[in-house]
Amino acid sequence: MRIALVNPTWSFENSIDVGCRSPHLPMDLGACKVLLERAGHAVLMLDGALDGLSLADLAERVADFAPTMTVVTTAPTYLFWRCTQPELRVPRAFLDALGTRGGRTVAVGPHGSVTPETTLAKLACDIVVRGECEEMVTRLAEGGLARLDAVPALAFRDGAEIVVTGGPAATGFVDLPALTWPDAWVARHAHHHRFDRAPEGPGAEVEASRGCPYSCTFSAKIDFRDTYRRRALPNILEEVDRLIAQGATYLYFIDEIFLPQRPLLEALATRKVEFRVQTRIDLWKPDMLDLLGAAGCVSIEAGVESLTEAGRALLDENCRASTDDLAERLLHARRSVPFVQANLIRVAGDDPALAAAWRDRLRAAGVWANDPVPLYPYPSSPDYRRLRGEPDGEAWERAHAHYLGQFDRFSDIQEERPAPLRELEAACCPA
Repeated sequence: MRIALVNPTWSFENSIDVGCRSPHLPMDLGACKVLLERAGHAVLMLDGALDGLSLADLAERVADFAPTMTVVTTAPTYLFWRCTQPELRVPRAFLDALGTRGGRTVAVGPHGSVTPETTLAKLACDIVVRGECEEMVTRLAEGGLARLDAVPALAFRDGAEIVVTGGPAATGFVDLPALTWPDAWVARHAHHHRFDRAPEGPGAEVEASRGCPYSCTFSAKIDFRDTYRRRALPNILEEVDRLIAQGATYLYFIDEIFLPQRPLLEALATRKVEFRVQTRIDLWKPDMLDLLGAAGCVSIEAGVESLTEAGRALLDENCRASTDDLAERLLHARRSVPFVQANLIRVAGDDPALAAAWRDRLRAAGVWANDPVPLYPYPSSPDYRRLRGEPDGEAWERAHAHYLGQFDRFSDIQEERPAPLRELEAACCPA
């Protein structure tokens, strides 16, 4: 079968802050590609930003390929499934440009994972995959298109009705083969998610584990990438070595939570590559922080969230370290890792003066700490379900309205006030 995998050319005007708007490798599509090719299918993988193509250009490239099935993602990369933009205007605009020239159209991503019927209606596509997508896309290619009702974790139309076959799906992941990327994509991947110095060479994203063993209230993971799994080390290292051979000098491990793993760190220490991780600093002992730095880690994004034990308990952090302990571990990490960032969340009851003093202390010692940011109540988070109950067809609209109504300041890098969701989606998702 001929299958097109498309990461559309993203734009984020008047949207919420998703953390980073630079191009990233489309990890979800890359995982689909390696499994599809292993099964013998012909695959065209396109990324609007990394290929330098407009939405119209992407549609023409797909049409020229004449696929039986076209898969489009609703988030820029797996990295942002848990903090995605809420609006679907970009994938809808691509599908509109493609029309009927791409075969059966399939949407994958966090939107359809939590609100499959709504996503199917907004995108006017043929099929929505719920949850982690790579194995479900392979099943569609291996005969599932002819028997949609036999494939789990889908939403599709049957006449006037929308059928949901269950889900969300979870991929085995532990044996996911090494992903492969075009040389040109790696060469163009200039952004390094690091702010203390300019990049010295191309970068790339890598996934060593998936899911998180914790259940923080703000974490948007109920419907995807939930259960913690660790990928086989030989597959990770094969992928890392391939990226280094392509010229990558920096890696970003997109794991929801990068937990201490001595064999991986010792292997990375023998390779000429720098890397960044996202983690909880309370899970690292001083000797493992030293090894993390020796292995080549140059940037840590550490979730501290709240500066009080009551605040961390309110967020279900399950953190046993005190605020002073967290500060000491951050300072210890900074001795061997050039850039260390402590993330703070705006929590009701936290003292702004305490947060300011704590930030000033850490910044003076070389650890960056952000101003506490408000939480977006993603429909896949416990916060949303405590606030509104189980997500329905208006879940994204309710989450967005709540976010805009609660706050007049958002994050350090949110320069413009986000527009209402119906306004963001008006051009491509008319009511």
